[in-house]
Amino acid sequence: MLKLLFSSLLLRVLKFKMVRDIDYESRRRAVLTATINRYIKEAIPVASEDVARDFDLSSATIRNIFGELEEEGYLTHPYTSAGRIPTYKGWRCYVDSLISTVTPQLLNGEKKQIVNEYKSKVYRLENLLEKTSEIISTVTHYVGITSFLGWQDKFFYRGMSFILEQPEFQDFKRMQLLIKVFEERSHLLSILKRNLKEKVKIYIDQDLGYSEMENFALVISSYSVKDKPKGRLAVLGPVRMEYNHIISALEYISEVLTDTLSNKEETKWRE
Repeated sequence: MLKLLFSSLLLRVLKFKMVRDIDYESRRRAVLTATINRYIKEAIPVASEDVARDFDLSSATIRNIFGELEEEGYLTHPYTSAGRIPTYKGWRCYVDSLISTVTPQLLNGEKKQIVNEYKSKVYRLENLLEKTSEIISTVTHYVGITSFLGWQDKFFYRGMSFILEQPEFQDFKRMQLLIKVFEERSHLLSILKRNLKEKVKIYIDQDLGYSEMENFALVISSYSVKDKPKGRLAVLGPVRMEYNHIISALEYISEVLTDTLSNKEETKWRE
């Protein structure tokens, strides 16, 4: 009887500890997400005081969590006594979680704008893809990119001016690297041509495998004709991007472009 009572008590203690550990881990993840969201909006290292207000916790509690997240490689600080910024590991954790939980972020006005852009008559596939890259750029305020799987060395892009407005690209050297990415098209093309099993794929920083693209992010989706993949749609920008909005925009533009292409026989397109 005593042994049974002890076992029951031990089980309760273990369950309580498990729940407490899960709650604490959930809080840590929430703090990481809140820190990255704030960094995306403000583009400066995030202070513990700012995150503490989001959770109604003390700055000391947040600093402790910051310390743990930094020790585990999710956050870092650029100089002594500064706030925190995400590392590659932190960004990777953030976007992987986001892809599975993203909710539509496009406003009805944005959707209407996209649909209206496709109502004008376009007789050449090349012109349609150029227009699409411009639509992507206008909606996201980053570089919009489109490609067609049948063209080996060709893609279209618009919106370089948007990306040069970002704080990360005020540095002349980084501006040069950005220009080099588009002048030497082969690497960007090779990424666009990678096998795309997911609806949306996000490459950040070292995922891109190209030193000139450090601190860049590339969000890629696809479009189809009669259920057959025909090409890629993408957004290129700094790692510090509004991923929720970008994913929603690419998914919606992909749907509209797919419908536009499917409603017109491929043989009628002049490439």
